Amino acid sequence: MHIDNYCVIMGGGVGSRFWPYSRESKPKQFLDIFGTGRSLLQMTFDRFSKVIPKENFVIVTNATYRDLVLEQLPELQPSQLLLEPMRRNTAPCIGWATYHIQAKNPKANIIVTPADHLILQEDVFEEAIKQALAFVAQHPQLVTLGVRPSRPETGYGYIQITGETEGGFVQVKTFTEKPNLEMAKVFLESGEFLWNSGMFAWNVQTILDAFHRYLPSLTSILDEVNGHYAQSEEQQHVGAIFSQCPNISIDYAVLEKADNVMVLPVDFGWADLGTWGSLYDLKKAEDKANVALHTEALFYEAEGNIISMDGEGDQLVVVQGINDCIISQSNGVLLICKRGEEQRIKEFMAEASLRFDKRYD
Repeated sequence: MHIDNYCVIMGGGVGSRFWPYSRESKPKQFLDIFGTGRSLLQMTFDRFSKVIPKENFVIVTNATYRDLVLEQLPELQPSQLLLEPMRRNTAPCIGWATYHIQAKNPKANIIVTPADHLILQEDVFEEAIKQALAFVAQHPQLVTLGVRPSRPETGYGYIQITGETEGGFVQVKTFTEKPNLEMAKVFLESGEFLWNSGMFAWNVQTILDAFHRYLPSLTSILDEVNGHYAQSEEQQHVGAIFSQCPNISIDYAVLEKADNVMVLPVDFGWADLGTWGSLYDLKKAEDKANVALHTEALFYEAEGNIISMDGEGDQLVVVQGINDCIISQSNGVLLICKRGEEQRIKEFMAEASLRFDKRYD
């Protein structure tokens, strides 16, 4: 393992699209969704620890989840956690981690990843990460990992590529938000588009230069803490100014503006576990297009359903005459929702929070 290689895991989200299984008190990244004995966060750490020294991990999360992270990743020191006092999207998250890492190692190469991905072909994944880190160590480029699409997916952002290549890396033409189905079909057929995985690699100086050029409203704030990064007082100083940081994603703030963005096309069995639909798509082949998690289930005249139960002891769910639904029970909440309407789950959660005084957040 190279001592200049670092990994930033972004693990502060609420996972509201997985409500009620994912809750404010314990979001999806801390849950053992597949019954493997490891949470999504732990699986992410396991995957990258084959490439990155454990002392070179940085976890950016909400201050609320400090103890959960340390409980699930006892390999890490508390100083490896950057605790956001509030959520400010991915640009401030990555910006803070970049300043922190630069103070420790100004030659660092950084891989950035969300905490909630699934990778099926981990050997292929490991080689891709090594390739990306080696590339950014030698080239002043911002690299994103783009997944070759296998279907017209409407739940992912896309990256359009040009024909210009360099050692397996391809110049990015544009970033595109989640398309409708017809446009997703056009993207797939054109062969010019990749799924945006949300995983990035760059040298610390390359991304710092990009932040200063394209998002000075952030760097002017984070620069105030220079001299305190990677010190015992870092958390206190950043916490005092973090609310002033712009609430913006790294894609909007930097990557869509920069002219030195490359993509590494990959195919290692990737899925972003952002929704019940994405989880259903992963598991649907198991039982007549019905998926049951953490429970026994019987289905009669029922297809296209996903069920998740988290109660104590043995459980059996019997479903008759219901198609294409999400059925999830967790901590006093039972959700029954059409899979095609799952974008409304955030709305349901917000209404429940307001009406029942946050008891079910």
